[in-house]
Amino acid sequence: MAVCQCSDIWDWIHNLPPIAEWKANYMSMCICSSSSTQPSLNLSIAKTRDAPSFYFSILADFSLPISLWTSKPFHLNMRSQKLIDEGTVPKLMMNLIEDVLKYGSSNKRVPFRIPRLDSIATFKDVFNFVFLSLTFLVCIYEAPTDIRSACLATLKDQLSSSPSRQASKLLMRHLGSNLEERWVRSINVAFTNWIVELKEVNCPLKTPSPLFSYALSTIGLWKVQLYCPVIAMDAVSSSSSSSDPRLQFSLNYHQLEGVIQFNYKVTARERWIDVGMSIDNLRLDVVRLVNEALMRERGVGSSEKHFPSQISLQLTPVFQTDVISISVGKSSENPIREIGTERTIEGSIELPTSVGIRVAAGESSTMSLKPWKFEESVYGNTANLNWFLHDTLSGREVSTSKPSLLSLLHPKAWFKNRYSRAYRPFTRQGGIVFARDEYGDGVWWKVDKKAMGRTMEWEVKGMIWLTYWPNRHRTLYNETRRLEFKETIYITLV
Repeated sequence: MAVCQCSDIWDWIHNLPPIAEWKANYMSMCICSSSSTQPSLNLSIAKTRDAPSFYFSILADFSLPISLWTSKPFHLNMRSQKLIDEGTVPKLMMNLIEDVLKYGSSNKRVPFRIPRLDSIATFKDVFNFVFLSLTFLVCIYEAPTDIRSACLATLKDQLSSSPSRQASKLLMRHLGSNLEERWVRSINVAFTNWIVELKEVNCPLKTPSPLFSYALSTIGLWKVQLYCPVIAMDAVSSSSSSSDPRLQFSLNYHQLEGVIQFNYKVTARERWIDVGMSIDNLRLDVVRLVNEALMRERGVGSSEKHFPSQISLQLTPVFQTDVISISVGKSSENPIREIGTERTIEGSIELPTSVGIRVAAGESSTMSLKPWKFEESVYGNTANLNWFLHDTLSGREVSTSKPSLLSLLHPKAWFKNRYSRAYRPFTRQGGIVFARDEYGDGVWWKVDKKAMGRTMEWEVKGMIWLTYWPNRHRTLYNETRRLEFKETIYITLV
């Protein structure tokens, strides 16, 4: 058997001959195979017995083929010269998308529509991406071990390729944000399962980081959206390897979901052009990938999870020939908001029958820091934006320090019950929201007037740190992980 590498599914199904010309009841193509001596993973199309219709299958091609996935049956259009006509493709596409979503933790069905084929210039690439995504999930959950490892490696490389990433962004735009979240969670819980499995046999896996992200620039807005399972993020520090499998389950089966939005404005001056950027919204959430019942059954609950502890963003004009200068606003102050020291002495004398003296002395002090500090700085023509979370007791940065043993045991430490206390530095769901009214006037680049009318390219690079300190669970384990990302956005100077 020849080795095959994820052929073009779109071209194959559109070049299928009419059923009347088939020499057998089915036709198949190789999707991927590890070697010429190993079984391959095949896509098959077969006739149904009772009606003029057909269906697709993903098969493990052993001597007795094993069906891993089967589509809905599709009615054969006897008037069409082609086996797969324009009416069949949207139905097949919906079948593929629905089955990808079924692998997620939500069973709620959300109605959606497939756009007209002629409205998407690269519909072929989008279709192939959807098929590869479903094949990847089927391979993780259904494939026999003989073909699983090699095919997963091939599929992972295909899904992280540049054409697939571009097709994924186009697909998400047409599905909408709600289905986008469900789609990504279905894919990322599968990735998490695969990484957990490989870690158990000490076989590391290098994953794209983040697994899915995109950027867009429109109507005065820059937006970067990113998703990444916590287990796929780089480990920066750890107290030790945790021997608590239930805690590790809770920590592993969460993902980071982030939205970074900037407002931008182009203003033409007499001798130069001002390109201004200000923070609109920065939102980070750590969201569970499995349902709450499974999290309680196999883990220690969904409240034991990482929290954002540091964010670093860099905004750089890629071609700087026309850039004259850069200006930034001031960083936020982080003063001690409250310092108090109270000393008390109490005494009493009892007369006349007896004499007794009672003295009590006490001293208490309080200190409170603003938990999040924002800083702006400049390196060349790059604007650096940084947010740091501080331990309000010690004043140290959380992402670069470890909690003391005393604070881990103290029931009123700020990170204990951190999603329910009144003075928490997070939302109740465990995320953060930074709005523009907190962070000054933003950043300005002065650009040469001769650049008017051109489209300039900006690079957005970032790092996000997630830290775990125990919330309600009794443990001394703590760790910090980091995600790095890079996206490109464009501005037309008009």
